[in-house]
Amino acid sequence: MTAGRFSLLIFALIVYLCATQQTQAAEGLKVGDKAPDFSLLAASKDTILFSGVKLSNTIGKNLIILAFYPADWSGGCTTEMCTMRDNFKDLAGLGATVLGISGDYVFSHHAWAKYNNLPFMLLEDHNHAVAKTYMSYNPSTGHDLRTIYLIDRKGRIAYIDLAFKAGSDESFQHLKSAIQSLQ
Repeated sequence: MTAGRFSLLIFALIVYLCATQQTQAAEGLKVGDKAPDFSLLAASKDTILFSGVKLSNTIGKNLIILAFYPADWSGGCTTEMCTMRDNFKDLAGLGATVLGISGDYVFSHHAWAKYNNLPFMLLEDHNHAVAKTYMSYNPSTGHDLRTIYLIDRKGRIAYIDLAFKAGSDESFQHLKSAIQSLQ
C-alpha cells in the first residue's frame, strides 16, 4: 500500500468515526444504553483525588447517580447537593452512590463539599466533555445543566431526568422510585 493510499484510508476512517460520534451525540443517550465511560479529577470534603474517579471502576458495586449541576457555591446547586446530602443514608441504604459533576475545579469542590458537609465525591469536568456526552451542557451559559442519570450495576443507564429541579420533592421522589425499581 502506498503512503498516499494509506493516508486516504486513515482520513476516511477519521471522517467515519467523527460522523458516527456526532450521530450518536445528536441522538442522545437513552435508558438502556451503556453509560459512556469517563475519568475525572475528584474531591470530597476530606480530600482531593488527583488520580480521579473512573466510572467503569465504580460499576457493579452500587447504582450510581450522576448528578450534573451548574456551579459550586450557587443557591440552586447548594439546594440540589444538600438534598442529596440530606438523603444520603437513604440512598446508600438502597445501594446508590452519588457523584456530583460540574465544571468547577477540584479545589472549589473540596472547599464547597467541606463547607456543606457533603458525604460524596464531586467531579471536575472543567472542559465539559462529560457533560456534553451526557446532554448536560448549556453552551449559551457555559455551565452544566441540572440533570440526573442513574447507572445500574451492569453499567447501563436506568433513569434519566434532563430537567431535575433543585429542592423539588417530586424530582427527588422520581429518582428514588427509579432506584427502588432496580432492587
